Amino acid sequence: MEPKSLVEAEKTNGHKTELKIRQLEIADHAKGFIELLGQLSQCPSLSQSEFEARFADLVALGDDHHIAVVEDPTSGQIVATGSIFIEKKFLRSCSSVGHIEDVVVDKATRGTHLGQRIVNYLVDHAKAAGCYKVILDCTPELKVFYEKCGFVEKNVQMALYF
Repeated sequence: MEPKSLVEAEKTNGHKTELKIRQLEIADHAKGFIELLGQLSQCPSLSQSEFEARFADLVALGDDHHIAVVEDPTSGQIVATGSIFIEKKFLRSCSSVGHIEDVVVDKATRGTHLGQRIVNYLVDHAKAAGCYKVILDCTPELKVFYEKCGFVEKNVQMALYF
């Protein structure tokens, strides 16, 4: 049910480098994954054991929670990520909805279309899971980016933080 890994050729220092979108791995803690999330929102550092515990929680959800990452093969660092959660519904004959969250590309790598590639990968995952739609929330500044990915503004987001 998982979409094929996406392999893209990028030019880095005049050389072609393969940038592969893949699922998050335990080893990505040491590759700057948490620090990358910190470019999106508040994300204090986690110890290896804290990371491993949360990773185990997410693995237990199977394909219903998928975190995609891109690792720069030159630096070994995670330079892009995004996640999708598959919500099982009673509506629409027990269908499912994909929720995209936490899409971020490293500041030094922005402008290379990695964000669009991550979003497309997550959308493909939702399609493969049988979702009838994919939804996400974003800031007004990112509206144009998500429109380029095929999303349209719909309804109003509400939030209650604790």
